[in-house]
Amino acid sequence: MKIILKNKSELPIYEQIEQQMKAQILDGTVTEDEQLPSIRQLARDLKISVITTTRAYNDLAEEGFIISVAGKGYFVAPRNNELLRERMLYEMEDGLEKAVINGRNAGLGDEEIVAALRKFMEG
Repeated sequence: MKIILKNKSELPIYEQIEQQMKAQILDGTVTEDEQLPSIRQLARDLKISVITTTRAYNDLAEEGFIISVAGKGYFVAPRNNELLRERMLYEMEDGLEKAVINGRNAGLGDEEIVAALRKFMEG
C-alpha cells in the first residue's frame, strides 16, 4: 500500500489517508481480504501520530472498506460492489453540489460551471 501525504493539502492527514486507501481498494491495487499495516506500523511509516492513523482506520471501517479482526489486525473488507458504488456516488454528488454552489457564488453561469467540470475531467 502506497500513501503519499501532502503538507500543503487542504485535507487533514487522516482524510488524505482515507481517500488514498479507498482509491486503492476500489481500483484493486489492494485486494479483498488483504491485511493492512497495523495502526502503529502505518503511523511509523508515515511519521505521523497513532491518533491520526486510528481515525483513518476507524472511518474506513465505519464506511465498510476495511474490517478489524480481533488479535489479527485490519483487512480489506469483502467487496460489496453495490454498497461501495452507492457510497462513492453519494460522495461525488456531495462534491458536485458544493462545486456548483461555489461556482454560483463566484458569479458563474451554468454553462461556465459545466465547462469547468469538463476541463477538470480532461486534466
